[in-house]
Amino acid sequence: MANLPKQPQNEDTPKGLVLAVTAYVLWGFLPIYMKAMEHIGPVEVVAHRIIWSVPIAGLLLVALGRTRDIKAAIRNPGMLGMAALTAMLISVNWAIYVWAITSGHALDAALGYYINPLFSIALGAILLREPLNRTQLVAVGLAALGVLVLVLEAGRLPWAALGLMFSWGFYAFFKRSLPIGPNQGFLLEVLILLIPALAYVTWLGAQGTGHFGSVATDTMLLAGAGIVTAVPLLVYANGAKLVRLSTMGILQYIAPTMIFVTAVAVFGEQIDRGRMIAFPLIWSALVVYSIPMIRQARAQT
Repeated sequence: MANLPKQPQNEDTPKGLVLAVTAYVLWGFLPIYMKAMEHIGPVEVVAHRIIWSVPIAGLLLVALGRTRDIKAAIRNPGMLGMAALTAMLISVNWAIYVWAITSGHALDAALGYYINPLFSIALGAILLREPLNRTQLVAVGLAALGVLVLVLEAGRLPWAALGLMFSWGFYAFFKRSLPIGPNQGFLLEVLILLIPALAYVTWLGAQGTGHFGSVATDTMLLAGAGIVTAVPLLVYANGAKLVRLSTMGILQYIAPTMIFVTAVAVFGEQIDRGRMIAFPLIWSALVVYSIPMIRQARAQT
């Protein structure tokens, strides 16, 4: 799921709302696509997500006439280093996500993206010394309690959910320091990842264990992974410019809610006792977290 640089808006435009909701709904349906590749290793899937995202993002920048920004970024060591860090974090996030979906842990993926906004608040307080108000403290505390319940009930950390939370939270945090537009930044990240992705896919082909080119269905699914990766990100990036930050903060729950429903209703994952306690706690945290944003949105209308 994306948290790219956005410009604050004073009002929600119809076009922005359509684009934003479309992006989150596309992310919500993504598990169904990924589940179709459960017989393919997560790293191979991620490699193809990277490879096939490059032409899509590249063609968009050519159409927009913004390729000059990429050339300038490549010549800037500081920007290139920051982009390498965000590229590494997003690739880790993708790998954990694909593994979670294809190995029967889609509920953990939903959990990770539910608690991500609250983790971002905590991250800002710890690293940026941003003060937490009472509402935020309550929300973060409820989410932490939910995770603690899962640990105590299962006897282990929900590492997939936490991995998604940490990788996406730090990705969003460091993405703020990347002085480049969202479309350009995405292309720069996948360009950085392109060489290792191509090397890995080539190695799999040489070993005879790669799925691309072996079966027509697998080949189409892997090639299409670039479309299902790049399109929602680019739709989101353009929609986020046309709606208020508070609106985006509420809309972001669409995707994990759809993932949760898909995990239970489509994939048949079970809600055990720990999750029956933890998820309501985290949903309560999100309600508490959202109240100030809803009040702010009403005040601005």
